[in-house]
Amino acid sequence: MSPPPAIHDPERNIEFEFVRATENAALNAMHWIGRGDKEAADAAACDAIYGVFDLVNIRGEVVIGEGIKDNAPGIFLGDKLGTWKKGSPRLDIALDPIDGTTNISKGMANSICVIAGAEVPGRKRVMKNIPSYYCHKLAYGPIVKRAITNFNFTSNWIDQPLLETLSFAARVLSKRMAEVVVLILDRPRNQTFIDQVREAGATLRMISDGDITAAVAPSLPDSGVDLYVGIGGTPEGVLTATALRALGGDLQMRMWFRNDQERKELTRGMRDEEIKAIHRSEEIVAGDSAIFCATGVTDSPLLPGVKLIGKTAITHSILMRARSQTVRYIRAVHNLDHKTIHLRSMQADHRMREGH
Repeated sequence: MSPPPAIHDPERNIEFEFVRATENAALNAMHWIGRGDKEAADAAACDAIYGVFDLVNIRGEVVIGEGIKDNAPGIFLGDKLGTWKKGSPRLDIALDPIDGTTNISKGMANSICVIAGAEVPGRKRVMKNIPSYYCHKLAYGPIVKRAITNFNFTSNWIDQPLLETLSFAARVLSKRMAEVVVLILDRPRNQTFIDQVREAGATLRMISDGDITAAVAPSLPDSGVDLYVGIGGTPEGVLTATALRALGGDLQMRMWFRNDQERKELTRGMRDEEIKAIHRSEEIVAGDSAIFCATGVTDSPLLPGVKLIGKTAITHSILMRARSQTVRYIRAVHNLDHKTIHLRSMQADHRMREGH
């Protein structure tokens, strides 16, 4: 009896290229830990990501990039990744070369390199490009997600008073209010949420940076975090949504603006109902194809950071696929005397020398 025909699944062929990209980004950026230059760290990560994908046969288009908000070097919206060889799989790509650039520049915890991708059927885009720089977010794990669905809160749970949200989570998770752990990004714009969590008597945890790690945490069984609430970056929200598609959790987010001028500039031509729309993970990343990959640079609740021991570097990565709901934790040991980190800048320098 002949074996069944192989199912063509491009994700299986390219998912570990995503790991190589985030590993190399972390290894190239680690030299900037604590040196006070977040732009240089970000540029180093971008250089390594470009270097990996310059050798990979995909047609990747960056639909969620970084750098615009912070006016930093980055991989931007519309940039192409991969060789774009004819017939190679087409992907929407979202990335944050370093989530937590301030942390890495100060030598603090909670910085990771992140890339997500989703296969594009035909010419249809599968990752939603939300135009605001920031969004109001509420992230939660699989148990809470199932309960919200049962209570038909799926479209507007983010609009409930936070006290009601916390009470609901406590009831669903069989916890006392004091045992419900809420993670919030420490920013003045989130002070209202901070005050409400304290008033409710829930346990508050704040982070200085690292929006993606924080929002993924409630969907990890051993994180000790139940909810993520607050105003954070929109690109980070799309990356989070990709991870939650694999983990079974969910995210609700709505555009948020710092002032009326920003709202007017970023929503030109949009209807009011589009501006006020609540976006959930399955809408943010449509279809069943989604890959999420991250490598730790400095220690975070999601991943340990890079450990450098002499000429050996140890990296820790997480690789998730929505289609199979598989989550892999990857510990890699790199011999730096033998490892080649392909950088686009080095390839460009080589071409210039050849030209001379």
